[in-house]
Order: sequence, then C-alpha cells, then structure tokens
Amino acid sequence: MIPYGRQAINQTDIDAVVEVLKSDYLTQGPKVPAFERAVCNYTGVEYAVAVSNATAALHIACLALGVGPNDCVWTSPITFLASANCALYCGATVDFVDVDPATGNMSPNSLAEKLAYAKQQGCLPKVIIPVHLAGHSCDMQRIAELAYAYGVKVIEDASHGIGGSYGGSKLGCCRYSDITVFSFHPVKIITTAEGGMATTKDAALAEKMALLRAHGVVRDKALLTRPDEGDWYYEQQLLGFNYRMTELQAALGCSQMQRLDEFVKCRNQLAERYQQQLHALPLAIVSPLNDSYSARHLYIVRLPSEKRKAVFDNMRQLDIQVHVHYFPVHLQPYYQSLGFKIGDYPNAEQFYSEILTLPLFPGLKDDNIDFICNNLSALLSDN
Repeated sequence: MIPYGRQAINQTDIDAVVEVLKSDYLTQGPKVPAFERAVCNYTGVEYAVAVSNATAALHIACLALGVGPNDCVWTSPITFLASANCALYCGATVDFVDVDPATGNMSPNSLAEKLAYAKQQGCLPKVIIPVHLAGHSCDMQRIAELAYAYGVKVIEDASHGIGGSYGGSKLGCCRYSDITVFSFHPVKIITTAEGGMATTKDAALAEKMALLRAHGVVRDKALLTRPDEGDWYYEQQLLGFNYRMTELQAALGCSQMQRLDEFVKCRNQLAERYQQQLHALPLAIVSPLNDSYSARHLYIVRLPSEKRKAVFDNMRQLDIQVHVHYFPVHLQPYYQSLGFKIGDYPNAEQFYSEILTLPLFPGLKDDNIDFICNNLSALLSDN
C-alpha cells in the first residue's frame, strides 16, 4: 500500500526522544520551551504556545480572542472539522465563507460580499479562520484587509502549512493575522506524534493561551492574589484545560524542525514530478498562489465529478491510498442539524465532488509516482 501521507522518522529523532525518557522530565520540562523557541526563530514570530494538538490550539486561540456565546466565527467549509468545532466549544455559532473554485481556499470575493451583508444586518463575526488547504496559503493580504476594515480578528489555520511562505514571509509570522495555528500530526510536514502550536505577535494573547492550556493555573508570585500563602501555592484564575504538550513530543518536534526545510523541498520536488506526469491528463491540479511557497502537505487534483468515485475505488484496489480532503463541513449530519443544507456553499460542494488527494510524503519514490500516474491515466481513459 502506498499511503497518502506518512511521517519521516530517523535515528536522530529516536535518540532525542530516548534522551528525554532518561531525563528527569517527561512533562513540563525544558524541551517544550525549546520547541516553541525553534518555531519562533523559524517563522520570525515573537511568541509560540505548544499544545497537545491543533484542535486544542484552535480552541484556546478562539478563547484568547474573546470568542463566546452570542459571537459568530466564520471559516471555510473545505477543511477538517476542528476549524469549525473550535468556535462551538466556546459557545459561539459558526458560519462559512465559500471557497475559490480553483484553490479550495476561502474566497476573498465571497468574504467581501458576506461581510458587507453582515454589517448591514448587524451580525459581523468575531473571528475569521481561513484555512491553508494542502499547505497552499490563502490570499491573506486581501483577507486581512477585509478583516481590518470590519474590525474582525483573524486566526490562520495553518495546520497544513508549517515551512511554507506567503508574500515573502513564513506562515506563522502573523503578518496578516492575530494568531496562527500549526498541526504536528504524523501525516503533517513535521510531527510530534500528536501536537499543535499557536503563534502570535501579541504578548497578552500568548499569555492568555499559555494559561488556558494548563488549567488556568498561575504560579508566579507577582500574579497571585495570595502571594504569602507559601511556595507550594498556586491559583486557578480562569477555567483552563489540560492541553499541555509533553517533553517527549517536544523533543521529537525539536529534532524534526532541523529537517523542516528539507522536508518541504522534497515535497515540492515530488509535486513537480507529479506536474510533469499529469499535465496532459484530463484533470486540474490544485496549485498554490503565485506569491507563495507551499509546504505541500497534500497533492490535490480535480477530476470530472462523474468519474471521481470510480477512480478512487480502482486506485484503492491497486493499493494506492488516494483520499479526499474534505467532505464539506456544513453537510456533516451534525452541522445539518444546526440548519445548514445542500446548496448553501455551491463552490465548496462542487470542489468536493471533483477532488482527489494523491500520495505525497518525503519517503515517496519516483517510481511510486510513475506507478500512481500511469494508473490514474489508464483509469481516466477507461472511465
């Protein structure tokens, strides 16, 4: 089986984890801050808060920006569920912005229309969460300009995007957003097994997110309401969560960061080989914006919708683990129970009906790509 994605672990990664296992700290030690510093140094952002997974990062990012009951958060319908669920965890409501039919990313034109109408109705969102599908950056300059004009905060869901850039700046630098979120799941660009991170330029937001990830507990005497209680004393000052990253995860993350550029370069080289093999086939390749460098988490193509399922099934029978990213969130049964329905976001629904994710990861070989493309070509000819 050729998987659609797979982690790349070497002996250096293993040694880094073993070193922590032999140390005094398995959690709440020096490795998590070291991993946060590594991400800050790489992206050029001031603050980073490591957490147990990217869903947790999205949740505390929303909370740090004040999302709560009576608020609304807008995101893309073409994404993993967490991009929308994070708002519901805060007691807010969710709405969606239709996508660009070529990229699957949030459409600035659709966003502009929706914001103008929402202002007329007195129901602007608190936060917008654009999603960098496949590691391809959204048009963040236009999105940020619109958000600023309407007084809306922005969280970039860059779960697919670490190692990529937009407009000459690394994703995660928060040039066009208040907070950026990364994922370190095994199929992502780098991995900590599970894990996530939120980056920001705002010290207050970073402090709030750090508090939220650890039960809302404060130990700094300068911040305590009872500073003379004793050295054992700590205070819970808000309702937080146990969203901490372990030292084992952070050690793996620190090791993987050393090869991040290598991973992204390899992914882009593999994508170029796909491009060379697929350019003459009756399909469209979902490509990044011109003024960007994609982390290439996924390689997505668009097929005639009437052929997609047959191609998918046949590729799977050939032990090629193609996938589909993603079924539109608003058509999930839970979201339909909230009132969303077929036809609400036609571009997203059409995009979903056509897309197919081909395998892409650093361990993929040229002959694997040749095998994938030859079979895809045959299937498109036959169907």
